Amino acid sequence: MDFETIKAKADKYFMATYGRFNAAPEKGKSATLTDSEGKKYIDFTSGIGVNSLGYADAAWVDAVAGQAAKLQHISNLYYNEPSALLAEKLCEMAGFEKVLFCNSGAEANECAIKIARKYSFDHYGEGRGKVITLVNSFHGRTMATLAATGQDVFHNYFFPFPEGFAYAEANNLEALKEAVDDTVCAVVMEPIQGEGGVMPLDKEYVKAAAEFLAEKDILLIFDEVQTGVGRTGKLYAWEHFGVKPDILTSAKGLGGGLPIGACLAGEKCANVLTKGTHGTTFGANPVVCAGALQVLERLTPEFLTKVRAKGEYFKSQLLKIDGIKSVRGEGLMLGAELENGTAADVAAKCVEKGLLVLTAKTLLRFLPPLVITYDEIDEGMEILKSVIENN
Repeated sequence: MDFETIKAKADKYFMATYGRFNAAPEKGKSATLTDSEGKKYIDFTSGIGVNSLGYADAAWVDAVAGQAAKLQHISNLYYNEPSALLAEKLCEMAGFEKVLFCNSGAEANECAIKIARKYSFDHYGEGRGKVITLVNSFHGRTMATLAATGQDVFHNYFFPFPEGFAYAEANNLEALKEAVDDTVCAVVMEPIQGEGGVMPLDKEYVKAAAEFLAEKDILLIFDEVQTGVGRTGKLYAWEHFGVKPDILTSAKGLGGGLPIGACLAGEKCANVLTKGTHGTTFGANPVVCAGALQVLERLTPEFLTKVRAKGEYFKSQLLKIDGIKSVRGEGLMLGAELENGTAADVAAKCVEKGLLVLTAKTLLRFLPPLVITYDEIDEGMEILKSVIENN
């Protein structure tokens, strides 16, 4: 089907919630996509950090197709082997006690909020259910996770929002201490604020905040929906900070392209949720879990070392482009500040030239597949350089 036909059908029947670029990729390999008319695109987005092993990875495809041919779904009223293996692998690799699988990052964050509030209720009774998040954060688009998101731009139209959320300035320990009172059960942080503009938290701030919260038995939750699963060159970004949270949420790259979320709990709150307190129809789906298991099996120490090396190379190439003012982030989660023009305009022109990039506030944002090759990086950089220097 040609692009104009695809676009016409989508525009007619989809609710208009997305600002789409004029591209309709049909197939891909590694970090290179092709549309139905043969146009090639280098992908610096991986579906917003989802396709961690790139496109059509042979082992991942075999795992998913093989499982789909045997058992595509079974209720959580019963056990299934792929989800049991994935739970074991993820908990052991990440260093947590228990996990609940769901279908998205927002769902994982909802689960984390429920664990925190029930932990507090179990230990302290009612009246201690407030959750503090950071200004400029993003935690999802459900009603609760929108309320948890610390950006006013997302707080329109959908009133009333659920109560029980407050916000503190990031990297400001005194602001956090002022926000904490005897009604607070948890604080949620993104180690690197992705939608907020690829803003890494300060390591000393995170360490001091963790110590302060531990003294008050307030749970620390890390939202690693975007930073997790090797994205920053570590399995999870908390490893860069030396601070292990009580609860960690994961999604995006975990499934390698299929929808999955995971809420991981440490020893303190591993057994908070009991029968009937939470659930999901599609969570722990065996096909999705088979794909996620293949992703985790690939994330060896050697693989993660290569991600860090690619990230350093990617950053160095960005800084060579006239018109890029600065670059920040970790591993293959990077943001570039432009000297002139808008990120949105550059992103649109890149698509025309055969490069997919993202934006975050005023920045260009890059989340390429973890398996991207140096040749693909170079090819994409040539396009980006041409667009920026001629913008």
